Amino acid sequence: MYLTIRHDTSYRYEATVHYSIQQLRLTPASGAAQTVRRWSIDAPGKLDATLDAYGNVLHTLVINKPHSEIHLRVSGEVDTVPLVDGVLRDPPGPIPLEHFTCATRLTEADAAIRELAATVPGLASPANLIALSEQIVQRVQYRTGITEVSSTAAQALALGNGVCQDHAHLMLACCRARGVPARYVSGYIEPGEVAHAASHAWVDVWLEGKGWVSVDVTHAAFASEIYCRLAVARDYEAAAPVRGRRIGGLEEELDVSVTVSAQMPQ
Repeated sequence: MYLTIRHDTSYRYEATVHYSIQQLRLTPASGAAQTVRRWSIDAPGKLDATLDAYGNVLHTLVINKPHSEIHLRVSGEVDTVPLVDGVLRDPPGPIPLEHFTCATRLTEADAAIRELAATVPGLASPANLIALSEQIVQRVQYRTGITEVSSTAAQALALGNGVCQDHAHLMLACCRARGVPARYVSGYIEPGEVAHAASHAWVDVWLEGKGWVSVDVTHAAFASEIYCRLAVARDYEAAAPVRGRRIGGLEEELDVSVTVSAQMPQ
């Protein structure tokens, strides 16, 4: 599949910002599941590029002069390939698998999560991962405006509502509660008729004998050629597309627009 992606982010501040730093994980890498044809980030300053501990492309933007707004524009083209039962053909990665069995603040399992994790007899097959995803989306309905980026998996389960980030964190919590390595994935999806889903989150679960199996918990389906991967980590906090700090500014107004279109290659 040939994906064309555009992602615009604008910050506007009530008062002057004197200093800001932004960390951007907005650049996909080529791998077994995708090949990046073209990619660019337009930012109001120099971008310093490196790789983070997970192997994600990380750009750092520092603005040390007074400003009242920041505009980031990302655009690119990516070729993707189908995945059989969500199985990636990429290597495990630079981080030991045991790292992905450890809970984080956002994925700590409480009694309700452990009970949810036990609804599926085992997590050794791709089919059982889909079965667990179905249990999660039955318990946590997709609804915006209820949770925040700081909400934990336990909070989303208790509320019974959440978004793709919450579904991903719940899957991570369930897998890790059973000792199965799992990691958070941020990226894009060609949304079809669902406009809110262009910017998305899902999970990779490590199954012995298969490797990483990529599962979209929100849709209870395996990730496929309509997905573009941006970054992986233990949870949202370490894989967020944009994170930053500032001095000044008071209230902030954020506007995000993401479009993804797909077509079959010529």
